[in-house]
Amino acid sequence: MELRIGNGYDIHRLVEGRPLILGGVVLPHDRGLDGHSDADVLTHAIMDAMLGALSLGDIGHYFPPTDEQWRGANSLTLLEQVNRLIQQKGWTISNLDSVIVAERPKLKPHLQEMQENLAETLQLDPTAIGIKATTNERLGPVGREEGIAVHAVVLLAKTD
Repeated sequence: MELRIGNGYDIHRLVEGRPLILGGVVLPHDRGLDGHSDADVLTHAIMDAMLGALSLGDIGHYFPPTDEQWRGANSLTLLEQVNRLIQQKGWTISNLDSVIVAERPKLKPHLQEMQENLAETLQLDPTAIGIKATTNERLGPVGREEGIAVHAVVLLAKTD
């Protein structure tokens, strides 16, 4: 069995006047993530990991911030397109794991819904999707609540 692993990372600035969306879940918070699309940093890191596993570049190549058709786009829809691309190349996700780094809000009550959204979008069993949340212990820009970062790893298996 041929396997490929991809690593993804993304960080977005927190700003007023935008909703906070992670894994397709709108979270109660006084600020949201800044970005051209809905700025779902969790989904973006996962897409970059998927693309990286197959040396297909990053999400900016497929959904450039200069292209108005992606303004405000739902990142789960973009994830679905990336999943189709890897499937067309003859690969499928074996599993993925991610870590959301944020000081606030408390994410634990929302992790299962994020997991379910991602599982539905990727047509995976929810047990194939790991999502953890941690703080940055008040260190750096994430610790100062200037943004939220995500690390993601995806294992792909050849389907042919």
